[in-house]
Amino acid sequence: MNESPTEALGPPPFRFVPSQGPSMQGPAFSPYFKLLAAVLVLGLAAWFVRLWLGGRTPGGTVSIFTWFLAALAMVLYTAWHVVRSVTTLDAQQLRQTWVWEKKVELRELASAQLIRVRGLEWLVAPRLLTRTLSGKLGVFHAADPRMIDELARMVAELRAFRQP
Repeated sequence: MNESPTEALGPPPFRFVPSQGPSMQGPAFSPYFKLLAAVLVLGLAAWFVRLWLGGRTPGGTVSIFTWFLAALAMVLYTAWHVVRSVTTLDAQQLRQTWVWEKKVELRELASAQLIRVRGLEWLVAPRLLTRTLSGKLGVFHAADPRMIDELARMVAELRAFRQP
């Protein structure tokens, strides 16, 4: 049996070129979701100040204050990343900045599915679930309508490409 070196390595790589240019970028979360995250942080801080000033923080001010600051720091850190997160698509990879940068090489995609909450896309950003040929899973958010359309096109092309 005479196999070429590329046939022995597995399925062919998936190729995709964004129609919007060599690279496109957009926010990962909607402005409303970002606002909701900011309001949540401010609401938590105001709630604690109200409890503290009302004398309803049992267990001592220092211990309650320490635990609250730790929780607020985690919520604030996550909200900061929600506000700053950006999704980028080019011919080589899909990336999203987050607490840690998420990325997947397009050539390694085995499957992808775009999950949407129709009617609530203004609040809940659609997410792209990906699986690579090696089984690695990824979740990427996109709030920009152009990016969402491009991801939907990519999913359709990938599905057609990977079908036997």
